[in-house]
Amino acid sequence: MIRVLVVDDDFMVARIHVGFVERVDGFEVVGVAHSGAAAAEAVAALHPDLLLLDLYLPDRFGLELLADLRTLPQPCDAIVITAAKEGDAVRAAVRLGVADYVLKPFGFADLEERLERYAERRRLLDRTKVHGQDDVDRVFVRAAGASGATVALPKGMSAETALLAQDALRSADGTLSATEVAELVGLSRVSARRYLEHFVTTGSADVRLRYGSTGRPERRYRWVG
Repeated sequence: MIRVLVVDDDFMVARIHVGFVERVDGFEVVGVAHSGAAAAEAVAALHPDLLLLDLYLPDRFGLELLADLRTLPQPCDAIVITAAKEGDAVRAAVRLGVADYVLKPFGFADLEERLERYAERRRLLDRTKVHGQDDVDRVFVRAAGASGATVALPKGMSAETALLAQDALRSADGTLSATEVAELVGLSRVSARRYLEHFVTTGSADVRLRYGSTGRPERRYRWVG
């Protein structure tokens, strides 16, 4: 589970955000803070993985708080949720490495998509093994959501999920079926096949048919780069 601390000075808004987060699989709210000081204490005590961080706090600006939290032995990630549209705030958030920047007001579907994208990015980074510069470069490129395999994805597909499916194919000893990729990545078979067929269409993978004694032939996929 990804542990979330909700930080917002408005008690009602914070309650709404808690409800949104608790509706997303794989996330749990471990605390709520309504000021910068309370947030700092909660981070030290609860060790959350992720902050949902409002910028307009009563005692300090949210990004100043985040800069201080970055010095802790166990810093946490942050998704900024704010009404601040100023370019300086957005640029400062990027420099501090925030995972996302969401403008208020927003609906559950928008936050759900961003949380799932964040979770996919965490899984991608957690499973990456670094042996040399090529691996380091690949981590930075994929963490940014950029890859030749995921350019111009069809509607409904995410870059992070495409990269997970790509990694499954790349590391396979031989070919994989949609069912096998689905099990490795944590998708439904139908979703996994959509990504695999996209790879075939873009020339990043090829597909072969394996004939059995009965039924339709099985489609087997191989990454070709």
